[in-house]
Amino acid sequence: MGGFYAFFIFGFVDNLKGPTLPALLRDLNFSYSEGGAVLFSAYIGFMVATLLTGVLADAAGIKIVLLLAGLCLTVGLTAFSLVSSFWLLAAALFVVGLGLGSIEVGGNGLIVDLHQANRGRYLNLLAVFHGVGAFIVPLYAAQLLSTDFSWRQVYQFSIFLTVVLASFFAVVKYPRAASSREGMNLRTLFTAGFTRRMTWYYLFVAVYVAAEIGVASWIVQYLQQVKGYSVGVSSLYLSLFFAAIMVGRLAGSFFVERIGYLTLMLTATVASIISLSIGLFGPPTLIFFIPLTGLFFSIMFPTATASVSALQVANMGAILGVLFTFGGLGGALGPWLIGVAADAVGLELAFALTLLFCVLMLGALLMLRQMARAESQVGAPPVGE
Repeated sequence: MGGFYAFFIFGFVDNLKGPTLPALLRDLNFSYSEGGAVLFSAYIGFMVATLLTGVLADAAGIKIVLLLAGLCLTVGLTAFSLVSSFWLLAAALFVVGLGLGSIEVGGNGLIVDLHQANRGRYLNLLAVFHGVGAFIVPLYAAQLLSTDFSWRQVYQFSIFLTVVLASFFAVVKYPRAASSREGMNLRTLFTAGFTRRMTWYYLFVAVYVAAEIGVASWIVQYLQQVKGYSVGVSSLYLSLFFAAIMVGRLAGSFFVERIGYLTLMLTATVASIISLSIGLFGPPTLIFFIPLTGLFFSIMFPTATASVSALQVANMGAILGVLFTFGGLGGALGPWLIGVAADAVGLELAFALTLLFCVLMLGALLMLRQMARAESQVGAPPVGE
């Protein structure tokens, strides 16, 4: 229950930035590049947290990781809602990123630890709660912003949720003994975590998160500035994007184990490229294909996590932490690159970078698929498949 609630908070807090970004830019007179750089700092914090808390999860346990997540989010959101300078805002979002990265490692690690069978199914169900939070937050933010509340108050009203998260993990008992987790072995970690196969997984996760967070961070601004949509309608499209992710993950939890991890991700990536291309370059009546892409994005991250966890290697908590660190790298670079490109060539062309990220996803998956087929031809069971 705590893991599911943590992922709800993850989806909610992580996606506050999308609907509030236009108001923040106007209020503080920031450029697109400055706005993208502030978002970048959150994912620097995310990367730091995933790298360190993966090790912490193996050494001290998942409960400590999730408790730290609640504390970091509470401190970071409070500071972000009060300061105005670029560097203080960036520092506050860095702390928020530490909390989000801790949830990523702690929540996924909890499922990997407790569900040995049907791991892909339960990881997708966990991610459904991220989708619920992400779906609700644009509607919540748009309602407040449309009734003369400031973007700061949107963040301040959210702090109660993170206080509940920290309080829960301060008192709850972890359902398995700490001794059931293996000790930390750096040599094992580097041997298993930096293979050729894992390099392709890292690339895939990085460009996938760049695509998802790129859409989530800039779609509201894109629809308002390029397409002329209102705050309410553009925020609704963001909610539709996350609703599609939520529905896709819920549906995916029922058949991911039957189809196979790599096959499912390959199919969904091709569909994402098609859907996003139609939304970006098709007639205005087909703009809804942009949020519809969330349906195909939905299963990527939890299924990639399940695929990696199926490798059956030691120090899996730390290895998943490295994987999530590359996800954080993609989350940092994606919105930032779009912001920089928007100042250089305009937001319309810059937003199309999300399509390039999807093409890179396809390339990484094709390489992983080729490696799995090569193993099956020599008689070895394909891993991560």
